[in-house]
Amino acid sequence: MSKSCHVDEFVLGWELTNPSSLLLLIERKMKKLQRLIIGLMTGLMLIGCSGKVVRTLAPDTVDEKRINLEASRSYQQVIAESKLSKDKRLVEMVKRVGMRIAKASGEPFDWEIELIESPELNAWCMPGGKMAVYTGILPVLKTEGALAAVIGHEVAHATRRHGMNGYAQAIENQLATAAVAGIAVLAAEFYCESQECKALATIGGAAGAMGLAFFERKFSRDDETDADRIGQIYMAKAGYDPAEAIEVWERMAQATGGDGGPEFMSTHPSNKNRKQRLSQWLSETKPLYEKAPQKYGIGETIF
Repeated sequence: MSKSCHVDEFVLGWELTNPSSLLLLIERKMKKLQRLIIGLMTGLMLIGCSGKVVRTLAPDTVDEKRINLEASRSYQQVIAESKLSKDKRLVEMVKRVGMRIAKASGEPFDWEIELIESPELNAWCMPGGKMAVYTGILPVLKTEGALAAVIGHEVAHATRRHGMNGYAQAIENQLATAAVAGIAVLAAEFYCESQECKALATIGGAAGAMGLAFFERKFSRDDETDADRIGQIYMAKAGYDPAEAIEVWERMAQATGGDGGPEFMSTHPSNKNRKQRLSQWLSETKPLYEKAPQKYGIGETIF
């Protein structure tokens, strides 16, 4: 037996008699395994299953129907793996606000929305109109109108087709071989932190690739600003006071200690710039609110 093996056995024997040291040893081994898996996943995502290097697609090659189909399949998987809220009042509120925003958008998507039981400050809308709100964000928002602002923003990403090129690229380079599927299972255990990632990493195929691309998305600042503006228009058309959108970012800053907000807002402009722009846009959105068939103001208080 080599000297190095003797050393390893000695260290391990000592670790086993010292629980705190054993935990450190396990943590080190886990980090090494994580790095290995991340490296494998990155390599496989950069080199598609066909062996082709991932490339940027031309806009005219983006098949929106295919993207929406795979997004719908990903959504069903995420919802099936998630714990849905059983609070009837909150579920009803989220559904009515979501459907009002969807109608105001004028987009003929097959809209769906669910309230997921999770402490995360999060909400999202997949291509094709598949939406989710997390219970963790509701106490921060405080009002139905603020919820409309957040849903409006996320819906705008879908209706304005933000990120479609990236989704098409992910589908083209889908992780569909058996070897990749095996690595994806390991990734679900050691790499994924979110429940969405864990749910999608193991299903493989175009739906899995589409879903992983969606949950790893990073929109540009121009896209985020566009979603702020269009989202405020949607909430106004849906009958919610567009001024409430300004309050959302103040509450987010307070809830997160001023660190810029939760992950789904991480690429946005600063809170200060956002509030200034939302205030400026009131000259456009207030008249839309006044013309709304039914006005809800800031709506119902959430808590």
